[in-house]
Amino acid sequence: MAPTRDYSKNGIVTRSETAVSATHECEDSDMLRLLNRARPLNIERNISFDESSNGISIHPRHHFFRPTENPLRGIDHEHTAMSSPIRRSGLNTPRSNCESHPFFAEAWEALRRSLVHFREQPVGTIAAVDHSVEELNYDQVFVRDFVPSALAFLMNGEEEIVKNFLLKTLRLQSWEKRVDQFKLGAGVMPASFKVLHDPVRNNETLIADFGESAIGRVAPVDSGFWWIILLRAYTKSTGDSSLAELPECQNGMRLILSLCLSEGFDTFPTLLCADGCCMIDRRMGIYGYPIEIQALFFMALRCALLLLKQDDVGKEFVKLITDRLHALSFHMRSYFWLDLKQLNDIYRYKTEEYSHTAVNKFNVIPDSLPNWVFDFMPKRGGYFIGNVSPARMDFRWFCLGNCVAILSSLATPQQSAAIMDLIESRWEELVGEMPLKICYPAIESHEWRIVTGCDPKNTRWSYHNGGSWPVLLWLLTAACIKTGRPQIARRAIELAESRLSKDHWPEYYDGKLGRYIGKQARKFQTWSIAGYLVAKMMLEDPSHLGMISLGEDKQMKPSVKRSASWTC
Repeated sequence: MAPTRDYSKNGIVTRSETAVSATHECEDSDMLRLLNRARPLNIERNISFDESSNGISIHPRHHFFRPTENPLRGIDHEHTAMSSPIRRSGLNTPRSNCESHPFFAEAWEALRRSLVHFREQPVGTIAAVDHSVEELNYDQVFVRDFVPSALAFLMNGEEEIVKNFLLKTLRLQSWEKRVDQFKLGAGVMPASFKVLHDPVRNNETLIADFGESAIGRVAPVDSGFWWIILLRAYTKSTGDSSLAELPECQNGMRLILSLCLSEGFDTFPTLLCADGCCMIDRRMGIYGYPIEIQALFFMALRCALLLLKQDDVGKEFVKLITDRLHALSFHMRSYFWLDLKQLNDIYRYKTEEYSHTAVNKFNVIPDSLPNWVFDFMPKRGGYFIGNVSPARMDFRWFCLGNCVAILSSLATPQQSAAIMDLIESRWEELVGEMPLKICYPAIESHEWRIVTGCDPKNTRWSYHNGGSWPVLLWLLTAACIKTGRPQIARRAIELAESRLSKDHWPEYYDGKLGRYIGKQARKFQTWSIAGYLVAKMMLEDPSHLGMISLGEDKQMKPSVKRSASWTC
């Protein structure tokens, strides 16, 4: 059991934490020694589904950017370059087109300035390096924020920082987690952590936030999913499964999955969540079954299937995961999907239906359909709506959830193509002058007062309420490559390049078109920088897609049929 942690406002330790922290570090050192033992690597170059089935030309991976002095100390780059199954040695590597771009080197330098070291080891990147405003929690390493940074480092052959991050957050998961008098589940991953320097003892310790300090005191549901997804990306990138096979990592995954797969009162395979439990971490009316969480849940389950050992305990989870994936894919593809035909069907729904033959299973009142959705829906195109729950459908577009649906193959190939069609058809609304709208449309006036509680940060077309977030560029690019639409990503990247560096890499942009730097946006936001780098490198070398994308599972193709009670 971890001790109660108490820290003064200036970050100085006021209760004894160092002994426990030292114990944790000893355990980490044991794991690192185990990982560093010589073990055979599978160096066969495997072509993923995404690389082989979408007409993408595959090029050998290579290193893109190497500074003269690399702050990632202790990494043997020649060894990692030659041992990785998806990169070849930096020797005689042709110069990348990315590296010749003037913003590329600048972005890498900015990313490296955000590095956080713990006892001389890189363990993550802080949220923003903007000294012009109060730091608040922007000086912490956020799990979700680090994902694009981790992908950039993996693509550049720098795996050590990603391994350190995965191990440190795994250690933090084992801490006892309490909010007031309530104990959180053992599998909860932290939203963020911070390195504290104790000048008296000349020591460093880690503190973590599991939601007890967050706005609204909401636990981060997405952190555990991102951790599993990143562990799979690390394994895919390096070809080394030794990290994932550690008993600690196996147990960490099982703890996360136990939180999600336990039986309860649910009648749906989706996860019931509180508002503010993911990237949208403030009150924005996403409580219930938000698309972002469902898509990440689906992807994490599929990644876990690839990572879990097939021992007695692992087989039990494999069965639970497989059953849940079948139910979840059917539910999402049937009830969350919206295109012109489905919109017309909902418009003609009967209400107050009873029995298993009901078509309007959630008793959605057709008059509750918002006016904007009829004009927004193109003849060709579709998307997964924001939320489906009893008597409620949130028709807003959410970028992250739809992109992850494509990458995880939650979306069928036809649905993936339809999402891309929608983005092209509604470019001005969803991309505008700066990619990419986190959600569309913004809520305003009376609805804004009710839904957000008059949140001054989430005013219309700002922040999470229709703001434009450059970090989403990497997800869009990955989705574009997987669906064979790289031209869409190229157009979006060119838009971003026209302003991001000049504007000092803001966190987000405001306005209906994303024309204005966000009113409270931090400058030099790390995931804005990393998102650009990942998008640029992935477009240059599409084989990078394999670490963050999963092919279609042919066994999860449900035959979606209308109930016999449905009439035209």
